[in-house]
Amino acid sequence: MISTNDLKNGITIEYEGNIYVVMETQHVKPGKGAAIVKAKLKNLRTGSIIEQTFNAGVKVATARIEKQLMQYLYNMNDVYYFMNMESYEQLEIPASKIADQAKLLKENLEVYITSYEGEILGVALPDKVELVVTHTEPAVKGNTTQNALKDATVETGLLVRVPLFIEEGETIIVSTADGKYVSRA
Repeated sequence: MISTNDLKNGITIEYEGNIYVVMETQHVKPGKGAAIVKAKLKNLRTGSIIEQTFNAGVKVATARIEKQLMQYLYNMNDVYYFMNMESYEQLEIPASKIADQAKLLKENLEVYITSYEGEILGVALPDKVELVVTHTEPAVKGNTTQNALKDATVETGLLVRVPLFIEEGETIIVSTADGKYVSRA
C-alpha cells in the first residue's frame, strides 16, 4: 500500500480492479477543506487514460509489474511469438495485446514482456529500433523547403516520414515512442 501523497510518475497501482500507471500527479490544497491529489492514470489492460481525484493520505494498493527479457521471433495469424533467451521457452501473445507496437517489431528484436500476476499486459520496446526502408519515392529536385519530408515504408510495414535524402535499402533509426524518424543508422 502507498499513500496518495507519495504517488509519482511511473508508479503502478491497483485501483477499482484495474491496473494503472501514474502518468501525472498534482497536489491541490483548496482554501477550504482537505487537500486532494489529482492523478492522470493509464490503464495497462486497455490503454485508456483517466483522471482520478483522491483525498490526500488515502492508501492505494501498488501493483508489482514484472518485466521479462524476450526475443521476438515471428507472427502468424494475429499471434506473435516470443522466446525466453534463458530457458528457450516460447510465448504466444495475441495481436490485441500488442496493438500499435506490432509495426515496430522485427525479427530477433529483444523486448521486455510486461505481466501482472501471470497476466500478459504488453510489450515494452527499446527506445529506438533500426529498420530498413523498403519503399520510398525519389526526391524531386527543387522540392527543398525547410525540413522537407517524404513517406517511406520500412520492412515491418510502418509508414515513416523521412528527409528527402533517404533512399530505398537504407537503414534508419525510428523512435518507438512516437514512430518518427530519428536518424540514419
